[in-house]
Amino acid sequence: MTLTSSVLAWAGDVNVFSPDGKVEVKVSDAGGRMYYSIALDGQEMLQPSALGLKTSIGDFTRNLSIFNSSQSSVTSSYQMRGTKAASADYSANRLSIDVKNKDGQKMSIVFQVSNNDVAFRYEMPRQKWQKKDMKRVRIMSEASSFNLPAGTTTFISPQIGPERGWEQTKPSYEEVYCADGAMDTPSKYNHGYIFPALFHLPKGWVLISETGVSSAYCGSHLSDWQAGIGYTVAYPDNGENNGYGTDFAAIPLPGKTPWRTITLGTSLKPIVETTISYDLVEPLYEPSTDYMPGRYTWSWLIWQDNSINYEDQVKFIDLASAMGFEYCLVDNWWDTQIGRDRIAELSKYAQSKGVHLMLWYNSNGYWNDAPQGPRDCMNTSIAREREMKWMQSIGIKGIKVDFFGGDKQQTMQLYEDILSDANRYGLQVIFHGCTMPRGWEKMYPNYVASEAVLASENVFFDEGAAIREPFDLTLHPFCRNATGAMDWGGVIMNKYLSKDNKSRHSRKTTDIFEMASGIVMQTSVQCVAMQPNNLSELPQFESDFLRGLPTTWQETRFIEGYPGKYVVLARKSTDGKWYIAGLNAQKEPVTLTLDLSQYSLTDLYIDNKKQEPMLTKLKTDKKGKARITIQPNGGMIIK
Repeated sequence: MTLTSSVLAWAGDVNVFSPDGKVEVKVSDAGGRMYYSIALDGQEMLQPSALGLKTSIGDFTRNLSIFNSSQSSVTSSYQMRGTKAASADYSANRLSIDVKNKDGQKMSIVFQVSNNDVAFRYEMPRQKWQKKDMKRVRIMSEASSFNLPAGTTTFISPQIGPERGWEQTKPSYEEVYCADGAMDTPSKYNHGYIFPALFHLPKGWVLISETGVSSAYCGSHLSDWQAGIGYTVAYPDNGENNGYGTDFAAIPLPGKTPWRTITLGTSLKPIVETTISYDLVEPLYEPSTDYMPGRYTWSWLIWQDNSINYEDQVKFIDLASAMGFEYCLVDNWWDTQIGRDRIAELSKYAQSKGVHLMLWYNSNGYWNDAPQGPRDCMNTSIAREREMKWMQSIGIKGIKVDFFGGDKQQTMQLYEDILSDANRYGLQVIFHGCTMPRGWEKMYPNYVASEAVLASENVFFDEGAAIREPFDLTLHPFCRNATGAMDWGGVIMNKYLSKDNKSRHSRKTTDIFEMASGIVMQTSVQCVAMQPNNLSELPQFESDFLRGLPTTWQETRFIEGYPGKYVVLARKSTDGKWYIAGLNAQKEPVTLTLDLSQYSLTDLYIDNKKQEPMLTKLKTDKKGKARITIQPNGGMIIK
């Protein structure tokens, strides 16, 4: 099937525009198939792209016709916890199109079009099928596609097949992203690409993702690109979750799918600033307590498994206390290397120092062979109830749960069950070795962040990842971190990736780069991966900055950048202070002229030409502009 503007005859078009009139979505049932296209300011952003589902009660991909459509407006204002903005005002025009197939089965396709964002989903009513009143349906596959214009380049990461990688723990959304890749390049593992996916069009940018995925559906990803069709929505591989569970979604009727989201811009500003992941979802339960943001120390990143003992954890609790950090994460093997009784003692000691512990858990289960303990504590409701009640009794405030089995609906059920159960006991949750979040910060009030990225542990394990760190952290504000909180796992302040800070490979970034990354990376509970030796080794101004590092924001603004090369963001903290942070991943310095006239800023943290850290006074001209040079693998902070 070929879907191109030149051959497709539009019949019975239905159009809907964004509130500002700049985004137009056109929908058609030409030739018995459903298509949509998107234009921004008259410029084609998506060519005619397919719509439709194949289900257990009928084929909704062909022999379709529109029999009704309606339009309305949607507005909402809401507060958020732990995202790039503390509040948002959402305004969209809604188009609902009712279609039927040749057998008379019905389905609705719903579009919501806001300024710079398009979202769509499918809704199915109860209906007769083979003379039965159907109250349920299996969604076997989805025809939804994203047919981008010729000349588009990609910033995407391949999906990997099931039970791959270390101890068969993949897929875990931890593969390398391309930069300005060709659409027709086959994916590395022949499983397509993960969400979110960023595309550079000849005249603009598009970010594609999904939101609103709960236990009620599976997670999805993109197929490989096909000429004339583009990328299509793909469901999980049958082998995920150790082969257990379905590679389709099952829903009751009436029912609906999650939202597919498309963010559009002539520049990168709408991409970075979008709140579409949260605009379309609602909280699924009330928070049981006032969950607190903050910073945490983490011994495992550099001291590794041997540090999971009582004495070393005391050192990292003391470090957190000295820095005014709220949390300390005790990683894997604590159940055997420290023991539950001494963890209770450790938690009591931490609280005496003004710090609370977070504990690591293995999600297993049967879905991989990861040996680390504690195991079999998060995989059943009975085990979770026992474990979380104990954690609450000793003052634990959060958990990090690792190693999940994929994107099947059954795995999404596990994520939701962990979150819901944890909320009853006042526990915040971070996921690692996992899928990306899909609106979860708003849906689940005790959800903090997911890894779902090739994160800081790889900087320790592999010098190649250390070399790639600047590329990664200048890319993710435009894709992975644009759609959801990201637990990268550490503002790394050691010069070398070793306990003695002298051996193994060096960190490739400057101190200011690392400090600025704490602003650029967005999560409400941020890891500052300082080591005890950093207390005496770091310049005082660096320590002082990290002591005051904010993690929650009223507002985020894109200032300048290009994915994988450099980025400059402005964020307003929840106490009303503006921070401007920049990172440079290029081999050459980048010199920028920044208009700072609307900000009241005085201090500049910058690297000199020798890549040495400096704190100096910000200098601007009479118009409030500052000329600033960010060194290679260096950073900048203005506050």
